[in-house]
Amino acid sequence: MNYEHILIRYAELSLKGKNRKKFESKLEQNIKQALITFPNVKTNRSFGRMFVELHGEDEKAVSEKLKGVFGVYSFSPALKLSLTETNIVDGALWAMKDALPSGSGSFKVTVRRVNKDFPIGSQDMNKVVGGHILRNMQDLTVDVHQPEVELKVEIRQEAAYITCKSVRGAGGLPVGTSGKVMLMLSGGIDSPVAGYLALKRGVTIEAIHFHSPPYTNDRARQKVEDIAKVLTQYGGDIKLHIVPFTDIQTKIHKQIPDNYEMTVTRRFMLRIAAVLAEERKAKGIVNGESLGQVASQTLESMHTINEVTNLPILRPLITMDKLEVIDYAKAIGTYDLSILPYEDCCTIFLPTESKTRPTREKSERYEHWLEIDDMVQQAIDGITTVDLKLGEASQPDFEQLF
Repeated sequence: MNYEHILIRYAELSLKGKNRKKFESKLEQNIKQALITFPNVKTNRSFGRMFVELHGEDEKAVSEKLKGVFGVYSFSPALKLSLTETNIVDGALWAMKDALPSGSGSFKVTVRRVNKDFPIGSQDMNKVVGGHILRNMQDLTVDVHQPEVELKVEIRQEAAYITCKSVRGAGGLPVGTSGKVMLMLSGGIDSPVAGYLALKRGVTIEAIHFHSPPYTNDRARQKVEDIAKVLTQYGGDIKLHIVPFTDIQTKIHKQIPDNYEMTVTRRFMLRIAAVLAEERKAKGIVNGESLGQVASQTLESMHTINEVTNLPILRPLITMDKLEVIDYAKAIGTYDLSILPYEDCCTIFLPTESKTRPTREKSERYEHWLEIDDMVQQAIDGITTVDLKLGEASQPDFEQLF
C-alpha cells in the first residue's frame, strides 16, 4: 500500500475573497514548477481543495520539495481507497503505522461521510476504524482532545480518502502574487534572509549587487551568484544585476567627509536601485537592514538615505537581532556561503567612524560637489545581468524556523 495523493492546505489564501482563485491558480503553477523533476506528478483543484497526484512517484521526495513552496501552510499524504469497509479499515491501520512507527502514542479518528449512500454512518464508522486500529496496535490510546495523531477518513462519491500525517509547509503567499521588487543583495548574512522573507510575502525578486573591482574580486562576485542561486529554490528564476561601483566609491571617498561617507554611499546605491527598479517595472526595494544593528541603520540614517527615492523600502529584518537572522540563514542554506572571506563593496574605504544621526541637509550639501545624475547613469549603463535558473538547494529546517 502506498500514498497516491498529497492534500494541500493553505491558510491566508482562504481570506482573499474574490481574488482567491487567482492566488490558488498561482500556487498550483508554483507547485508544478517545484515538482518539475517528477514527471508523473499531476495536480488538480476542486471545491477549494488542491491535490498532488503521485502516480507512483516517491511521496517522501515530493514532500521535501513541497516544504519549500510559499503559500502551502501544511499538507498530508493521502490514501485513495475503494468504498468498502475492509479497504477503509486496512488503509487506516497502514496509515497509522506509518504515522506512528513506534506503535505507541495517542490518536483519534474523525470520519466525514459526504457520500450518504455509504451504508455506515460517520459515528459508527469512527468506532469501526478506531476499534480495528486498537486491536492491531495495542500500545495506542485514544485521546479525543489532544491526540498525537488525528486520522481523518473522508468518504466521498468516488472513493474514500485517508490522511494521518500533517507536514508543516513554508506558509506565506504564492510567489508572484504581490508584484516585483529589487533586492539589494550583498555577500553578507542579512540580505539573503531579507530576500527569502520577501519571497514569503508573494513578491518576485530581481537582485542588484554593487561590485567594485579591483577592491572586490571575482570570488566575491561568485559568492553573490551562489547565494542568489540558493534563493531560486524558493522563488524560481532570478535576474542578478551587477553594478560597477568602483568609480562612484572613489569619488565619494575623495569628496565626502569620512563620517558621512557611508551615508552618501548608501544614498547612491539606493538611487541606482530605484532607477533600475523603474526600468524593470519593480514597485519596491528590499534590503537587509535591521534597526540599530550598525551605525548606518539608525532611524536617522534610514530617514536620510530614504530621501533619494519615493519607492517603498521594505526591510523584512527590521526588528530582528543578529542571532535570529543567523538562524534563518542557516535554515535556508545561505549562511555557509555568506561567511566565506570574500568582502563586498561596503567594506571598501570604511571610515573609522560613521555618523549615526546624519541629516538630509548635510548630505545634500556634501553631495553638491558630485555630478549625481551622470554618476548614476554611468553605473546603470555599465550593468551586466546574470540569469540564474531554478537550482538545487537544501530545504528550510521548519522546526527551527517555526
